[in-house]
Amino acid sequence: MEDAPDYSIFFGREYSRVLGTVYLIIRDRGRAEDITQEAFFQLLRHWPRVAELDWPEAWVRRVAVRLALRHARRDALRSVLERQTAISFPRSDPDLNLAELLRELSAPQRTAIVLHYYEDQPTDQIATIMGCSINTVKSHLHRGRNKLHRLLLREEGCREDV
Repeated sequence: MEDAPDYSIFFGREYSRVLGTVYLIIRDRGRAEDITQEAFFQLLRHWPRVAELDWPEAWVRRVAVRLALRHARRDALRSVLERQTAISFPRSDPDLNLAELLRELSAPQRTAIVLHYYEDQPTDQIATIMGCSINTVKSHLHRGRNKLHRLLLREEGCREDV
């Protein structure tokens, strides 16, 4: 690829977007920064090869999402620690309330929802980033949306069968 971007330009363009994605997956700003930095460090080590790819953004996102999922799985096993590090969002801000509701989803569901709706990624690219099939991504999206729907009904004090 003749027009491969220089690493520093690529970093400046993509870092905050990847950080936002990782943050929404793991819900901890400090750890999201650490994970994102690790993903970009790995990218720097492989930059000459990755810069030649058609979509180098997918490479760094895939690394970042996999690192985030690994951390999320560890956190699920340590629920006590999760309760100690959970961020409290004020109820008055609807966007932050959504971030609070995302906590209720499994890590793969949350990841698929974040990549699809926050990053506007199509299912095939989400599958590449998450390292799974398109049908698995669709399943995570379907189950995640259904759970968010039930949670929103609960928040509003509605019955599901209405």
